[in-house]
Amino acid sequence: MTAAPAAEPTVPTPGVATEVGRLRTVMLHRPGNELRRLTPRNNDVLLFDGLPWVDRAQDEHDAFAAALRDHDVEVLYLSELLAQTLEVPEARATALDRTLTGIRLGDSLRAYLEGFLGDHDAAQLAEVLMAGLAVAEIGPTKSLVTALSGPEDFVIDPLPNLLFTRDSSVWVQDRPTVTSLAMPARRRETQLTDLIYTFHPRFAGRERLHGSDLEYLEGGDVLALADGVLAVGVGERTGPAGVERLARTVFERGLAHTVLAVPIDQDRATMHLDTICTMVDVDAVVMYPNVAHRLAAVAVRPGDGADLVISPTEPFVDAAAKAMGISELRVIDTGLDPITAEREQWDDGNNTLAIGPKLAVAYERNVETNERLELAGIEVIRIAGSELGSGRGGPRCMSCPISRDAL
Repeated sequence: MTAAPAAEPTVPTPGVATEVGRLRTVMLHRPGNELRRLTPRNNDVLLFDGLPWVDRAQDEHDAFAAALRDHDVEVLYLSELLAQTLEVPEARATALDRTLTGIRLGDSLRAYLEGFLGDHDAAQLAEVLMAGLAVAEIGPTKSLVTALSGPEDFVIDPLPNLLFTRDSSVWVQDRPTVTSLAMPARRRETQLTDLIYTFHPRFAGRERLHGSDLEYLEGGDVLALADGVLAVGVGERTGPAGVERLARTVFERGLAHTVLAVPIDQDRATMHLDTICTMVDVDAVVMYPNVAHRLAAVAVRPGDGADLVISPTEPFVDAAAKAMGISELRVIDTGLDPITAEREQWDDGNNTLAIGPKLAVAYERNVETNERLELAGIEVIRIAGSELGSGRGGPRCMSCPISRDAL
């Protein structure tokens, strides 16, 4: 008797309504050659505080991905999705057009690169789009641009911050939000995520919210506090106009009923809302204690027609609880003295990734924050991050949830 063929594994339906619903599918980016492009000469402009040991960063990232798989999370890699997307002729043409558009290259170099990259297969082209391309890696171009450039200068810049997949896209319910990144070194990242969501067979046909040509809005600032409730940080990377645009978009589509605009300090240590506050349970957050008492929010709700209803400023925890329909949003007291709190916040102690209620991934080095989380009943999955954190990002920054269970 012939055995019946094995059933195809069920692909989780895309959709993210909350921060803590059971995580089913996530998109990561394994560190690659784009990090090997970092030097003392360019690491500041490429937004890294140091030069990571890439092999160790890859080991740490592999352990992070393994921890997720151990908890039945499907891990998708941006690099693989991109290479698969570039097999689609229209996607390939779009990628080349977007990458080579602009005043920097000049006509001669642009024409040369169109032919040069046209000879690359999908995987090779994906590598160039992520890791960049230096003058030394191309042939004679008859271009004044390359004639006046050094061999180490880039004709296509590398994207070392691709590691932080949260920022270039975030899912709101069943739709991907392609963001608009504020820093010049990162703006091309959204070209790649938009390409994936537009042309990859797994996502093609889904409406994409926002876009790189719109007001600044970054995924690290967007927290789904509850079904229908978004909190969005307003600071160094996301502007008030970006929050307003997102609010109008989600209200028009019935994807949310409240958006909380949350002002945060405009500096590198607190570049996104998720550097100071992340959810670890359905009614609990871990928050940088040095700002917990002063974090405020402005609730935005739909009004008549195109109008928005903007409420007066109130404490964040109060505004959040009211919008979420709960009596209280618990702030887990890390009990840290100001110096330890500042050190662990800088090392992404508040940047946890919830796999489910009361279950979160965190960097192992934030010893005291993790101990306090466990005392509060949160199971902490500790991962190494000495090299991964050199770009200022923790487990939440490094992950773009695509599918979570409803609560």
